[in-house]
Amino acid sequence: MSAILNPTPQSTPPGQPERLAPALPPDVPASGKKKGFLILALVAGGAWAAYEYGYKPLEAQKAQSTVVVIPTTTVTRGTLEKRLRITGSTAARNFANVTAPMIRGPEGNRPMVLLKMITSGAVVKTGDLLAQIDGQTLQDHIDDVRDTVEAANADVRKRKAELEIDWKNLEQTIQVAKADLDKAKLDASAGEVRTEVERQLLQLAEEEARARYQQLQTDLGNTKKLQEADLAILNFTLERHKRHLGRHDADVKRFVIYSPMDGLAVLQSTWGGSSMRTIETGDSVSPGQPFMKVVNPASMMLDAKINQAESDEFRISQPAQMRLDAFPGMQLTGKVFSIGAIATGGWRQNAYIRSIPIKLAFDGSDPRMIPDLSGSADVVLDKVENALLVPKQSVYTENGKSFVEVKSANGFVAREVKLGLVNDTHASIVSGVNEGQEIRLHR
Repeated sequence: MSAILNPTPQSTPPGQPERLAPALPPDVPASGKKKGFLILALVAGGAWAAYEYGYKPLEAQKAQSTVVVIPTTTVTRGTLEKRLRITGSTAARNFANVTAPMIRGPEGNRPMVLLKMITSGAVVKTGDLLAQIDGQTLQDHIDDVRDTVEAANADVRKRKAELEIDWKNLEQTIQVAKADLDKAKLDASAGEVRTEVERQLLQLAEEEARARYQQLQTDLGNTKKLQEADLAILNFTLERHKRHLGRHDADVKRFVIYSPMDGLAVLQSTWGGSSMRTIETGDSVSPGQPFMKVVNPASMMLDAKINQAESDEFRISQPAQMRLDAFPGMQLTGKVFSIGAIATGGWRQNAYIRSIPIKLAFDGSDPRMIPDLSGSADVVLDKVENALLVPKQSVYTENGKSFVEVKSANGFVAREVKLGLVNDTHASIVSGVNEGQEIRLHR
């Protein structure tokens, strides 16, 4: 211990100053110095362990993470379809609108109250009762019109009898005038035994009788025309009342509405207060207002719209996969059977946005399918079979040409390809690569 604290002085080479041993602080004991060396050794050991088991493996891991991994894919062969999804609602191709009757009488603008109504969704046959409108007010009016018709008919009969009496009186007057003319002629024929004055008087009497007879003959034709006109006016009035009665008789029969076809009865909606609701018994309908439909469930279709910019890709008879939002698990097939010719705009859209109506028919029928269900259809716009397929993201274009990068022994080589049908995820290759070749997924 003393040797360490007080070393023996060594000889100093000649010509050099004598080196003195460093003196320890007088207040540090020998045991404290030993503890200092021990702590220093422990710190050095901990640093070495941290480097070997912590920092060194982390540096190796960082070196390994710098390795570049290039994702690749393989050219496959299969079927490629280009589809477009459209949305709409179900409707029936074969249906009959049921409307409130148009009343042809003066009371035609009055609302009509639904007295009876079939339940919405009920299956009906041809001739089944669908609805009945309260027609008591119209029936009371019909009774009044019927009384008017009977009164007009009585007026015609009465006037006809009066005209026949007038006609007989006129004929008798003509016969009297004819007799007076014959008598005047007979008196005038005996003028040889008469004086000149008497002959002149007889001649004047004959001329007067002839003029009166001729006047009555002329009045006979005029009177006949006058009587016919008077009787025609009465007949016209009677016919007008009869037609009025006939229109109301036909109207009151139309207040009882029967089904025109077999199908499903579907009630329409109407504006009630602040929201739309289904028409029900007791509601008032206006003449000509549709309030029900009878649809054929076996002829359902999806009524949708497409953007006018996409309309040139649609054709009649294109197949489609159909879905209904109310039944997510139901898979149906269908086809396009009608495409509109004129683009129309919606009242909620901007004026420059135009849509074209399109209708897709369902193949077959399903008992769950009813009108006004929201749904969608994936229409197959184009399709190729047995084609070479690559992901769309693996194809890039330069100077109007298409390329893919094919894996080779020296890396990836750009190769020009000719594209066929391309959809949102894949592209078909007509030439340039072969099936099974490995290509780069991203450029």
